Amino acid sequence: MYGSRGVRASAARRMSAVVLGAALLVTGCSSDGGDGSDPGDDTGAGITQQPKETAPFWVNPDGTAAQQVAALEKAGKKQDAEQIRKIAEQPAAEWIGPDDPQKQTQGLTEAADKAGRTALLVLYNIPHRDCGQYSQGGAADGNAYREWLDGVAAGIGDRSATVILEPDALLHLVDGCTPEQFHEERYDLLKGAVTKLKSLKNTQVYLDAGNAGWQNPDQIFEPLKWAGIEQADGFSVNVSNFYSTEDSIAYGKQLSAKVGGKHFVIDTSRNGKGPYTQGNPDERWCNPPGRALGETPTTKTADPLVDAYLWVKRPGESDGECKGGPKAGQWWADYALKLAKASS
Repeated sequence: MYGSRGVRASAARRMSAVVLGAALLVTGCSSDGGDGSDPGDDTGAGITQQPKETAPFWVNPDGTAAQQVAALEKAGKKQDAEQIRKIAEQPAAEWIGPDDPQKQTQGLTEAADKAGRTALLVLYNIPHRDCGQYSQGGAADGNAYREWLDGVAAGIGDRSATVILEPDALLHLVDGCTPEQFHEERYDLLKGAVTKLKSLKNTQVYLDAGNAGWQNPDQIFEPLKWAGIEQADGFSVNVSNFYSTEDSIAYGKQLSAKVGGKHFVIDTSRNGKGPYTQGNPDERWCNPPGRALGETPTTKTADPLVDAYLWVKRPGESDGECKGGPKAGQWWADYALKLAKASS
């Protein structure tokens, strides 16, 4: 259903891991003071921050990839550990789960702030999420979402954060996947989320706007306006997908021209070799083989309209139970290693 239209169908994450990570951060998991000199992690992997002038986003020194590095080193698998380190040492987004969002965002933004960095967060809890696909779920209803969002905002406070807002939420309105009776509420929730988050002192917000495989900005630009793009900092493209940076820039610039010249960010986490073009077209997005890590996160991009290359999808986490993968969002060590090796 989705492959022929270029729509990414799934981006779930193992939410319980985020909750645990936030709890660890609140209780004292530290990071460096801004110069990258202090690993400040409990994994033993020695993960430090990237230079702030090129990658101002926070590296979680106790993330799943960092834990994998430590485990591989302990097992004497030094070469594999160095491959996974390519993932562990880069800032990747933290996907906020449904439980105790205030505790999650507070822990993550406090850790980032202590390191002199910006927390990169993804909100993925819209009601009727993912149309019953691998990442189905989300808040029970609009009121539950608003309450959850209040917790997210309270946890962020005045600390620096960049938020990617609800991957796929708009595209699933446009492609007919989300039933018509939910459309008005979803636009209201997205616009309300932009307003709420932009009321915070140091938060940037990017509404998700699909990928280059969508190939039709004419269908998405008005929904972006209805969802509050004017008040947002911009939009995101290629989240959890594999389209090249070049193609993503071209798509983003076409769309930007239709929404008042808004800037955008690109998920480059796994686009090092572009999209997969074989197999079942409906599932080319799901754990495709032979892919590679893309450009590392940075605000120094190839176009002035592109605010950043980001790793929104966390490399090494499964897209879903396809091609031998575990459930969506779970760490898949073998796939992570192949991604890293392919980017050598």
